[in-house]
Amino acid sequence: MSSNQHDDIRAAVRTSYAQVALQGGSCCSTSSGCAPAPAATVSQGLGYSADEVNVVPDGANLGLGCGNPQAIAALQPGETVLDLGSGAGFDAFLAARAVGETGRVIGVDMTPEMLDKARANAQKGGYANVEFRSGHIEQLPLDNDSVDVIISNCVINLSPEKARVFAEAFRVLKPGGRLAISDIVASAELPPEARQDLALYTGCMAGASSIDALEAMMRDAGFTAIAIQPKDESREFIRTWAPGRGIEAYVVSATIEARKPGAARSCELALHGTPHATLRVQPGSRITRTPLPTANTSATAR
Repeated sequence: MSSNQHDDIRAAVRTSYAQVALQGGSCCSTSSGCAPAPAATVSQGLGYSADEVNVVPDGANLGLGCGNPQAIAALQPGETVLDLGSGAGFDAFLAARAVGETGRVIGVDMTPEMLDKARANAQKGGYANVEFRSGHIEQLPLDNDSVDVIISNCVINLSPEKARVFAEAFRVLKPGGRLAISDIVASAELPPEARQDLALYTGCMAGASSIDALEAMMRDAGFTAIAIQPKDESREFIRTWAPGRGIEAYVVSATIEARKPGAARSCELALHGTPHATLRVQPGSRITRTPLPTANTSATAR
């Protein structure tokens, strides 16, 4: 894919989500024709509690996700959290509550309308420990080794340069830092006509990568303890994103976890055994652990 194609995709994504920011919405696929449900209803269907959807400022939750990264992030007071593709601020505000006044949350988004909305929501909610920065997730506006945890909800699939996203995530994480991501992955090879459908791309479907491809990108970036768990039940809500297209046969929501080598908690070492491992979890199966060669940790800032 050429740089011009990358730019075209980013422009389409930015336009699509600018419309969502201005109009409000609860369809991940903003162009699919699916009937929007209340954002709170959508989010509770994705695993958020009623308390979580009600505690954030009005307008922060647009119902755009495909899971709940908060459920796997295990955020602790005092941690610094980065939210990739932070939108109107929903997950960033929940993270701020978890890390407390001694912690910090940074949201990065490339859509000006979303940033305006998120910053207004932060002011409305009095979130002194949250800031939103303009930038691309392939070139993060953060220093090396500066965050403890990276969260993201249904965003990385939208990037035309996913390997760069993981390389940048690795760069900004502190040693021992972790990824806690909900995203869409390809469970089967998408038909060429689906891959080329820009509406399906901006709707979080056509840009999905396979689990094998994602694992390879993450290993190449330097991550270890990689765990990708598909959620087969997510096909039910994905069906509503593109009614009648049958896209749910090809993509599925998944949780994606990984760690940057370095300091790690003893309980996590006990869970994962050797840190240089890939944890593959298929629906209905046990966790398997495959040792990997020592990863290259020499990612550099761009």
